[in-house]
Amino acid sequence: MTGSPDTTGRDALAYAASRLVRHSAEFSGAPSLSGAGPDARLVLMAGEAVILRAAPAALGTALLTPEEAERTGVRAIEIFLGRVEGRPVFAGAIPGDDAALFPEPDYRALDLRALAAEGAVVREEQGLIATAKSLLAWHARHRFCGNCGNPTTLTAGGFRRECAGCGLHHFPRTDPVAIMLVRRGDACLLGRGPHFKPGMYSCLAGFIEPGETVEDAVRRETREETGIAVGPVAYHASQPWPFPASLMLGCVAEAVSEDIRTDPDELEDARWFSRAEVVRMIAGDHPEGLTVPPATAIAHLLLRDWIDGLIGPAPGPAA
Repeated sequence: MTGSPDTTGRDALAYAASRLVRHSAEFSGAPSLSGAGPDARLVLMAGEAVILRAAPAALGTALLTPEEAERTGVRAIEIFLGRVEGRPVFAGAIPGDDAALFPEPDYRALDLRALAAEGAVVREEQGLIATAKSLLAWHARHRFCGNCGNPTTLTAGGFRRECAGCGLHHFPRTDPVAIMLVRRGDACLLGRGPHFKPGMYSCLAGFIEPGETVEDAVRRETREETGIAVGPVAYHASQPWPFPASLMLGCVAEAVSEDIRTDPDELEDARWFSRAEVVRMIAGDHPEGLTVPPATAIAHLLLRDWIDGLIGPAPGPAA
């Protein structure tokens, strides 16, 4: 496929692309940037922000050289992510206040939501930074064994922690979230949470619970939040969401009822919207000033693919 990247479809999704080749098996214990050679690079998190170089180098904006990394001294956590174009890439964490070690105008510290909204780095770097942020956040929360309470040690390059007390191995977790475009005829069901910016409506979403299929999670969350019954469900697309480590599983669901009864603890409002209304919400000229999430979010992709006819007919009967 040639031509310019699609800035409204899957190519617009934040954190969903990466040049990283994962090789955690290359390290049996704790990794060290200082011993990895001059070609090594570092993704550095200062609190919730990533340190970005103002002028991108050959490999990108977020990959610091060993010389640049030296100014931080010892990092709280350092893990081996894998390789980018053959170079070993590490991730490290320092306190948020230490971002001052990388002053403007040569550097800046940016949180990941702003990074995606601004398009501050190329798309492939967003995925790399998301991996770094999610893994570092997991390590910060798992310094002690949940089974016996003893300290755990980092191993496998940072893709595992081990407990010397009981021998239990701990692995980084990803939290699956079902996000769904619920449709009925020529209308779709959208809701707004109390934390949404004014006028924005989005697809319903919720965490998948233990022992639950993706399809059943879609049905349960839709019923709990809006009272709408859902039949067939089909997977459409996914998006990593590093806040701190979720995976959004985008689905299309067929509603088999129409009357909405919102749960006020979950939603401020929920409504059926026609295809024509969604077109105007995406365009930003809805008569009520209503909008949808930006193109960087999977909810936007689900809505745009629906109005563009890229979502097929209803799947078969519910299991």
